[in-house]
Amino acid sequence: MGYGVADRRHALAGVLAVVALAVSGCGGSSDPAVSVVAGTDNGGYHGAHLDDPYVVPDITLSDAEGKPYSLAKDPAPLKIVFFGYTNCPDICQAVMSTIASAVTRLDADQRKQVQVDFVTTDPARDTGPALRTYLARFDPAFIGVTGDLTQITALAAPLKVYVEKGKKLPSGGYEVDHSTYVFGVTGDQAQLVWTQGTSPAQMAADMIRLLHS
Repeated sequence: MGYGVADRRHALAGVLAVVALAVSGCGGSSDPAVSVVAGTDNGGYHGAHLDDPYVVPDITLSDAEGKPYSLAKDPAPLKIVFFGYTNCPDICQAVMSTIASAVTRLDADQRKQVQVDFVTTDPARDTGPALRTYLARFDPAFIGVTGDLTQITALAAPLKVYVEKGKKLPSGGYEVDHSTYVFGVTGDQAQLVWTQGTSPAQMAADMIRLLHS
């Protein structure tokens, strides 16, 4: 029996819903959606291409310099969006390294069309200077986005991103539970979703495909 577009849409929606509920804080659980998404026909994409794109709400937050910033209104042809936090001990760093490595695989003209946005899930600790220092490890051109936690969760909700303060650590700090998706956004629509198992080469190939779509 064939696997049609409608079937893919329903299967993918179920996978993303399950993962959104199942993810833990940056403690290291792998994303169970990787093998399922990789096994579907995604029109040539390595990530999950959404037939019904998620709409990014026009919510004004702030960049690391304190200037107003809205993901929905940023004019970059392609925005790569990840929700995480600078004190994350493992997964966030791994995902951001993947994104940074993917970007280096683009040629100069393609790179000019791509903006990477790191939206903090821990604004209480992720000040502007903290975001700048953290992102400089990957690429100083990456934008750090912060604001009131209520606004951040309102931005995350339509993208099916889960954000919640997690367990307290022996050091006195705390983890933040959040989904680990990376989004490919054009205009105000999230067209593509990558899981944390995506390789830099796969992500770069998808970025180029999105730029030419």
